Amino acid sequence: MKLPRRNFLHLAAGAAALPAVSRFARAQAYPSRPVRIVVGFTAGSASDIVARLVGQWLSERLGQPFVIENRPGAGSNIATEAVVRSPPDGYTLLLVNPANTINATLYDKLSFNFIRDIAPVAGIIRTPLVMVAHPSFPAKTVPEFIAYAKANPGKISMGSPGNGSSPHVSGELFKMMAGIDMIHVPYRGGGQLMTDLIAGQVQVSFIGLTVAIEHIRSGKLRALAVTAATRSDVLPDIRTVSDFVLGL
Repeated sequence: MKLPRRNFLHLAAGAAALPAVSRFARAQAYPSRPVRIVVGFTAGSASDIVARLVGQWLSERLGQPFVIENRPGAGSNIATEAVVRSPPDGYTLLLVNPANTINATLYDKLSFNFIRDIAPVAGIIRTPLVMVAHPSFPAKTVPEFIAYAKANPGKISMGSPGNGSSPHVSGELFKMMAGIDMIHVPYRGGGQLMTDLIAGQVQVSFIGLTVAIEHIRSGKLRALAVTAATRSDVLPDIRTVSDFVLGL
């Protein structure tokens, strides 16, 4: 993955310039000690992979360790709360993902206000999800998948990294648009989901392309579509979900 230099330099500079940073912290060259990057999902998830690439890149260029801390649970709410409660000194960063936006409407009561309590620093990566199925699944295309699902309502298991995650919400949206019924199986993270998906314990998932791409290339998973407006450069032969379902 190519990591944009400007975005990551903004990440370091922005963390040093957060409004709530103490005078003492601002007076020093940032960073003067290790920095934590808190991830709301398990090791091996798309968020975790991105965080580790970011942390390594920043450590090499800024001369201080950027330590990845996984705090999975509640669709990243546990990680977010931990960052909100940490000292506002720029040394605890949160890797934000779509789940943080989803949680604002999914949960009635949260112990924090995401917009008020978290200061944005830098955009890092934009990647689509990919609809993948186990190679043994009888459908090889999205139309075949929809036809099979309609003929077998409630018999397809759809795995996700957890309730409220973007793969979960994307799968539910696909179900609504295609008019099909699948059983949602939530996991505690993308790593556990991928293990069961490759083993055939669940049949389909909408998972981050970052996590799935090597398994697709090796034939362990079959890509059916990407959840983007256009095709992905790394999967140019795979059409988008909207190509299939918007015309139904």
